[in-house]
Amino acid sequence: MPDIRPLARSGPTARRIAIVAVAALITSVASSAQAQSAMSPVAGREQTADQQVHHALNRLAFGARPGDVERVRAMGVDAWIEQQLHPERITDTATEQWLTRFPTLTMSGSQFMAQYPPPGQLQRQLAMQQRGGGKVPGGTVPRGTVPGSSVAISPADSVRLRDARRATARASSELAVARTGRAVMSERQLQEVMVDFWANHFNVFAGKPQTRYYIAEYEREAIRPNALGSFRALLGAVAKSPAMLTYLDQWQSVADSGRQTLASVRQARAARMRAASANRPRGINENYARELMELHTLGVDGGYTQQDVMEVARALTGWTLSRGAGQGGSFVFRPDVHDAGAKRILGQTFPAGRGQDDGERVLDLLAAHASTAHFIATKLVRHFVSDEPPAALVDRATVVFTKTKGDIREVMRTIITSDEFFATDAYRAKVKTPFELVVSASRALGGLADPTPATAQLIARMGQPIYGRSTPDGYPDTADEWINTGAILNRMNFGLAVGANRLPGARLNQWETARTLRTEPAEVQVDGLVRALLGGDVSADTRAILLSGENPLLARAPTGSDSIFRADPDAETNDMKRMNGFPKLVGLAIGAPEFQRR
Repeated sequence: MPDIRPLARSGPTARRIAIVAVAALITSVASSAQAQSAMSPVAGREQTADQQVHHALNRLAFGARPGDVERVRAMGVDAWIEQQLHPERITDTATEQWLTRFPTLTMSGSQFMAQYPPPGQLQRQLAMQQRGGGKVPGGTVPRGTVPGSSVAISPADSVRLRDARRATARASSELAVARTGRAVMSERQLQEVMVDFWANHFNVFAGKPQTRYYIAEYEREAIRPNALGSFRALLGAVAKSPAMLTYLDQWQSVADSGRQTLASVRQARAARMRAASANRPRGINENYARELMELHTLGVDGGYTQQDVMEVARALTGWTLSRGAGQGGSFVFRPDVHDAGAKRILGQTFPAGRGQDDGERVLDLLAAHASTAHFIATKLVRHFVSDEPPAALVDRATVVFTKTKGDIREVMRTIITSDEFFATDAYRAKVKTPFELVVSASRALGGLADPTPATAQLIARMGQPIYGRSTPDGYPDTADEWINTGAILNRMNFGLAVGANRLPGARLNQWETARTLRTEPAEVQVDGLVRALLGGDVSADTRAILLSGENPLLARAPTGSDSIFRADPDAETNDMKRMNGFPKLVGLAIGAPEFQRR
């Protein structure tokens, strides 16, 4: 591994060192990828049989747990892949039982909001109650009502507000905790990988107050049931989800009455009155229409125009919520605010007066479009095979997408059983995201799912808060977006933190490999860790660092200002300074390029 000195250094030398470090992790680990096991490769596949097992577990699962390699080898890689392609056939009782501790996972957005009301709404309600001497009818306060300076919140009400803020934050964190725990412990690993992929593809932002209440419902009702199903069904579920409707403001998009048919003018007038009373903006909003085509289906070069965006936005007017976004609600189509005029989208005419069918036909058209098939195939191949997707595999996956009318399971089968997937160049070709890195480290040590927010917060501090991407494009899926000098140091420090028993649920004294190797000579420990954590083969540089027990990239332990465990940075620093022997070797192995890649 390259030599990174402390980031506090400046000048040309430090910059050259940083550039070398970044280049070393971005480039493939050629020497280790070319190392051959004693087993012969399967016909038509360049990877050895052992490499295929490790590759499948790193791409189609969040890394191997103790014993997984042996189980997959005995079962056969292709049989294991087929099993994972059908998660509904896999028993996952322990995970389902573990999830029962998180009540918000089963709530609708309306239930979530009723039990954990937004603090701002509660504050307005309390102020109105004091001003009016009683309860506000309906228990809510009209949006835009601001407490006057003469209205003081009582100490008891201040406590209620504080508790409401804490309850909302705690409840909002349950989904991130559950996502992380599922990834660590679920037997349905490909399902979890696909949920991670689609939740990022159809990104929504938990930081938007109106949206955060609907995200548990969004993942449960839209993403999970369709992750390996029909792309058209997935697209439709996302389009009607309150989370997406609020995140991209589609719920506010209402028609200009000038474009409506004469028969709907009276309804439109009533709708405008309702909108005014709810302080809701009026007019067509193009946010969702644009992202629907650019990010969700056709891609930026998919052949649509700005006029198509405008026409799709017209077609989707009336796709809204049964109640305002701040009061909870479910999808509803309101014909009174729908643009009922004729439209022309992607060269096709949409007759006037079709109502909700306008939007459904838009989704049908986009889901079946050739550009969508190619765009989705490219993204899947990029995620599962290589940052530079092999064109021939993209073409085959595109054909399957088209022939099967968007059957995601069949497209995935084409990709993950292909020779390109099992090519030498694909082995360790992807850099793990922070989520993948943290989860895979826990799984590698036989860790338990963390029921507290600590692990999810750690992932966030490393740059990938769950549902924390504010822009609709989702987190990047290529190495250059995740690797820079600061990220490398964080990743190395994370490895040492794991060795220091600071990753919740993953303790060395609970790991059978650690109990076996602790008292062995250093060379035996290194060989054991290479087998247990690094797929059995590493570069000469990695082996030399493990044998020395010192990594020149880590010339210092983290300080409180750059600690990734900010809740207790002093303890983290002290733990790392005291580290020696086997725990430090574990930390160095997890910080190695071979573990950082999948």
